[in-house]
Amino acid sequence: MEKWFEASWTSVLAIFLTATGIYLAIIIFTRIAGKRSFSKMSSFDFAMTVAVGSILATTILSASVSLLHGIAGLAAVYILQISAAILRRFSWFQEAIDNSPLLLMDGNTILHNNLKKARVTEGDLRSKLREANVLNLLQVRAVVFETTGDISVLHSSDENEALEDWLTKDVLK
Repeated sequence: MEKWFEASWTSVLAIFLTATGIYLAIIIFTRIAGKRSFSKMSSFDFAMTVAVGSILATTILSASVSLLHGIAGLAAVYILQISAAILRRFSWFQEAIDNSPLLLMDGNTILHNNLKKARVTEGDLRSKLREANVLNLLQVRAVVFETTGDISVLHSSDENEALEDWLTKDVLK
């Protein structure tokens, strides 16, 4: 317990230098790979963000992981991310790694079976409708449970305004 508050100046300096090195590596790899590296457009993208954070922390705080090992681990994760982004152009690969968006409301009709599939409660749904400033269910054109776990509310105060089919083309009904 007495070691909790002990640190040598050399270990603190090593942590600082390692943090600087791994941080610069993340900046360089992100510039090469592009902004998608930290997007959350799919579950694979989210996994990328978690993996980078884990490698960052482990490299900085674990004496058993060198800066070179951390950079190699980052390079591997970024290469996987770039490869997945390229392969996602093929429908078979996209279907294998991405979830499909799911319709939770079709107009003002709540799709209870889809709420169950998505493990979303009516309370969660009401909360998202309030966040979207929906004042009346007649304003709702569609509510979509996105591949990222976000909920999108498509609504309009003009009752005659229809939802374009293109917006829900890949949404499971």
